[in-house]
Amino acid sequence: MKVAVLAGGRSSEHDVSLSSAESVREGLVEGGHEPLDVRIDREGRWTHDGKAVVLEPSGGLLGADAAFPVLHGPFGEDGTVQGLLELLDIPYVGAGVMASAVAMDKAVFKELMTAHGIPQVDYVAIREGGEVTLAPPVFVKPARLGSSVGITKVHDESELAPAVELARRHDEKVLVEEFVRGMEVECGVLGNRVPPPIASLPGRIDTLDHEWYDYASKYDEGGMDLVVPPELPATTIERVQQLSVDSFIASECEGMARVDFFVREDGEVVVNELNTIPGFTPTSVYAKLFDASGISYAELLDRLVGLAVERHERRSKLRY
Repeated sequence: MKVAVLAGGRSSEHDVSLSSAESVREGLVEGGHEPLDVRIDREGRWTHDGKAVVLEPSGGLLGADAAFPVLHGPFGEDGTVQGLLELLDIPYVGAGVMASAVAMDKAVFKELMTAHGIPQVDYVAIREGGEVTLAPPVFVKPARLGSSVGITKVHDESELAPAVELARRHDEKVLVEEFVRGMEVECGVLGNRVPPPIASLPGRIDTLDHEWYDYASKYDEGGMDLVVPPELPATTIERVQQLSVDSFIASECEGMARVDFFVREDGEVVVNELNTIPGFTPTSVYAKLFDASGISYAELLDRLVGLAVERHERRSKLRY
């Protein structure tokens, strides 16, 4: 199939998206597809081969059979592009409008997980004038951003105000989360609703010389190690996998997601967040987890495109 790979975007994760998309295009070729390189610049202009892209309903996106948004952060991972692709009536990879928006807003996602009885870290969401009611050590982050942009690990009260100020440069809503002593674990999910989605083997994040899983440890070569499976009891690994699928379904996700966890020192598993468009760079975790689970990179991309088409065909039968 012809697959329009959407890359770049207006967010601060623009460069990460370009790197991810390059890997996706190579993997699609390996799987027998024809990728179309669609770039979105920081001002929101769409181009292909240096020419403006004309967006029209029913196949107006360069005649693509499907779109693969490889966009991270606002204006790409938050439901905005997904809504545009719905209007254009083009099958697209990944979560729909609502699930994308919910997962992008970490505070709303946590409220949804609470409603479904899914355990998570203690947190408080604050807007202008709000008070931080969690004592350090904590993590302070923009509520609607990713790739560890704008995040600070706060060790004591003196670091709290500057951390909130930094986060507010990126978002009006700021999330403050407890620092969890234990193991950081991530798990991939793949599928639509029927048959049920599957979870990958989970992996432990080893940040090596970095104090926490920051931008550099995520994207610099040799910035982190991924241990698959983690050194945990089989029952704990199964718990991580089950909570991954539960979070995916509760969020009404489809296609793909990466769910991030902490395993406390006493063995309790708590959900931290869910990413609807995980990274696809050579150092990214999602593809590595499924590769370790027996699904190669090219096969993973092929399945994701197939899931996009399946959902589009299923929803096309609905009457509006």
